[in-house]
Amino acid sequence: MGKKIDLEKEQEKLKKLKEKAEKKSKSFLTEFKQFATKGNVIDMAIGVIIGTAFTKIVNSLVNDVITPSLSVLTGKIDFSSLFVSLDGLTYESVEAAKEAGATVINYGQFLTNIVDFLMVALCLFIFFKVFFKARRKEAPKPVTTKKCPYCLSEIPLEATRCAHCTSELKE
Repeated sequence: MGKKIDLEKEQEKLKKLKEKAEKKSKSFLTEFKQFATKGNVIDMAIGVIIGTAFTKIVNSLVNDVITPSLSVLTGKIDFSSLFVSLDGLTYESVEAAKEAGATVINYGQFLTNIVDFLMVALCLFIFFKVFFKARRKEAPKPVTTKKCPYCLSEIPLEATRCAHCTSELKE
């Protein structure tokens, strides 16, 4: 015949499993809370937020100031419209080639992205060079030790006898 199931035992097993799962989830939440509130994680989050805001400033400098200036100097060259159609046909624009279903190598957009990257990198280089140059240099720490003239060990400035060789020191 069939196996007899002890309902109370099964309910007790389910209860223990439930308690164990609740304990693990509380432990997980506690660990996550400790991780999320550590100083390093918060510092990193602040850095990411400031970095995002700084990216907007640098991109605006490149796109709104430097690129138009370079455009005037280079005769308004637009690399983004340069492409090669792999089907051998000629198209008016990248968009026209894509509408016709042609596969294109849009090397002009690639060149534009390289130029943008170089301009952003140059702006960041100049910014940080100026930033670190303007940053205050720390004042030198006051001298609190001197060398014993006999054993050359470090000793306090006020010492009248060396703690290492016990030589009497002249003032």
